[in-house]
Amino acid sequence: MRGRFVIVVDPVTQEIIEGKLAATVDEMGVVMARTSMSPVIYEVLDFACGLLTRDGELVAQMNGITLFTGTFGTQVKSLIALYGDDLEDGDILLTNDPYSGGTHACDFAIVKPIFFGGRILAYAINVAHYLDVGGSVPGSLAPNATSVFQEGLRLPGVKVVRSDRFSGEVLRIIRENVRLPEVAIGDLTAQVATVRVAARRMAELAHKYGTDVIEAAFNHLLSVSEKQARAAIAALPDGTYEAEDIIDGDGVTTDPISVKVAVTIAGDRLTADFTGCPPAVAGPINCAAGALQSAVRTIFKALVAPQAPSNEGWFRPLSVIAPKGSVFTAEKPSPTGWYYEGSVHASELVWKALAKLMPERFSAGSYTSLCVVYVSGKDEAGQPFIHIEPQHGGWGASRDGDGANALIALTDGDTYNYSVEVIEARFPLLVRRYGLNVEGGSGAGRRRGGFGVIRDYEVLGDGASAYCSFGRTDTPPWGIEGGKPGSVNLLQVEENGGKVHDFGREPHIELKRGDLVRIITGGGGGWGDPRAREREQVRRDVEDGYITSEMARSLYGYEEGMAS
Repeated sequence: MRGRFVIVVDPVTQEIIEGKLAATVDEMGVVMARTSMSPVIYEVLDFACGLLTRDGELVAQMNGITLFTGTFGTQVKSLIALYGDDLEDGDILLTNDPYSGGTHACDFAIVKPIFFGGRILAYAINVAHYLDVGGSVPGSLAPNATSVFQEGLRLPGVKVVRSDRFSGEVLRIIRENVRLPEVAIGDLTAQVATVRVAARRMAELAHKYGTDVIEAAFNHLLSVSEKQARAAIAALPDGTYEAEDIIDGDGVTTDPISVKVAVTIAGDRLTADFTGCPPAVAGPINCAAGALQSAVRTIFKALVAPQAPSNEGWFRPLSVIAPKGSVFTAEKPSPTGWYYEGSVHASELVWKALAKLMPERFSAGSYTSLCVVYVSGKDEAGQPFIHIEPQHGGWGASRDGDGANALIALTDGDTYNYSVEVIEARFPLLVRRYGLNVEGGSGAGRRRGGFGVIRDYEVLGDGASAYCSFGRTDTPPWGIEGGKPGSVNLLQVEENGGKVHDFGREPHIELKRGDLVRIITGGGGGWGDPRAREREQVRRDVEDGYITSEMARSLYGYEEGMAS
């Protein structure tokens, strides 16, 4: 809108512009995957890209890390507040500050203000996980960190590129503070390439349609999404829906951490209130306010329109309330390295509160934790390596179907684990086993939970070490309507001689040649009375090796030869 005139974009042009936005963020993702140097980026796809308006409102994003995309707006708005008018065409910004809308120091956000006609038209953003940003341990995520200053280099809003030229000073700071400088600079260069691609594509749009039409299309997109979100909420019964859960320790102690939420639906608005959650804990499973907002948005989007492309408009009817300085709104210097272990519980709380309200859309509890293990050391050539990998696990059953087996955790979205071939080619590790964790089981029910996985890595060198931070090691995923709880997560190290050690959140594990690192992820919770499960379904589970005949009898009351 300029002056008194309101620009109305015709439907065909609107559709073309929205298609161009979607194609642009997808192209950014392709460029990133093809040009990055870290396997955690090009194999796992631990990154996400987006486009935002000149006011920092998200209009398009690629499929990627779920928790990244919900932080785009808060990070860009923090940079707008920091720089004001002190931005020029050719500038590119870098921030990895968890307290300014981000997640943890390992996630570098690269943001480019896109100029057209002498003023900012939009912003492009790419957030990616770096293998190492310094700090007290290789990989930077000490599970027992008690301060953000132990978690590596933070660059809270710097111009990494000025007038389209890299800042030598910033690059030197990065090189001197990380353990894998060539990899870090390679990933940074890849990120910069993606936002430059976005700038070219937006310039093409602006040349064709003009900035007024582009901005009007942005506003229309956001307005339509907001209306649809409000209509979806208004169709639900008003009320307050509560949930409680336990976080199993913080990395410093194993003390259980009780958390809760009250979700209120009133008319066409939804409020998630985390009042009553404990203060930030000593260990690094805290998340900051930006990650909390993103965690809640993930579930809100699943409620109102899970299949539609995401943008800021969908979230205008959403309010998140949480006192400052809590485990979900940590402030400096509280550590946030393993923020996804805390923030996923915020997501699960809202999920749990809404599950009975929307049983066709939400399932019982899942294995929750990403079950990440860092393995580091030197390869046969004497070069340092750092292996990081999220693990898949069992999701909860829904009202209408069994839970998903071996699916990535709620926080990670469209990501993968490594193929066996890549692991064995890149690291001194040998994958000895990869299969479903049927031994651990899943939650029994009329619909049973999905199964987690077991993944064994044999260490092929000397002098390696590992650390981990697993959630749900004591408190299993919850069942619904009489469904049984799922099973818990566990890390085991089996020494070459056969002795086995169990771990949950562990800051340092010495590894020797021939040791097995065994990652065991849990199964999801069940839905409904197990005795109501169809006989044919139980029989098939026995035949498929998911449960034993004894389990069929004890859990489901099934005897071979029973009529269906």
